[in-house]
Amino acid sequence: MDILVVVDMQKDFISGALGTKEALSIVPRVAEKIAQAKKAGKTIVFTRDTHHENYLDTQEGKNLPVPHCIENTDGWQLDPALDTAGAMIFDKPSFGSEALVRYLKSLNDLRSAEFVGLCTDICVITNVLSTKCALPELPISVDSACCAGVTPESHANALSAMRMCQIKID
Repeated sequence: MDILVVVDMQKDFISGALGTKEALSIVPRVAEKIAQAKKAGKTIVFTRDTHHENYLDTQEGKNLPVPHCIENTDGWQLDPALDTAGAMIFDKPSFGSEALVRYLKSLNDLRSAEFVGLCTDICVITNVLSTKCALPELPISVDSACCAGVTPESHANALSAMRMCQIKID
């Protein structure tokens, strides 16, 4: 089985509280990537950054005092341009998803994992490297054209760091 992991393609990261023009620009490419993956018979899963009303009291909230992805708000929703039908969604309270890694480890026939999404330099890199640590022999790739970072520079730095950890960057 080959899997496509779509990381945090949520309204608050695209056009909301933490949105950027780079994030907005990748939405059509991610939508096409999902459509191609479905045609190829790949399994598709999503992660969803999930915070609560006490966000500003958390460690992350103290370091990034911008409320975002508060559960059940509009900004928490995955972008409606993305086809989520039949896909598992892993809500995560922080950068990486332990539940995603457990799920990937449970797949006996997993052949490869490809990651796309937001933000390259925070949640994408965290989930990619967590997966690499848990499944060191699994071929992992990142489609750089379907990712965006907080800034173009931090996006490039994250791609470079992942490349150094033997992640294939397309």
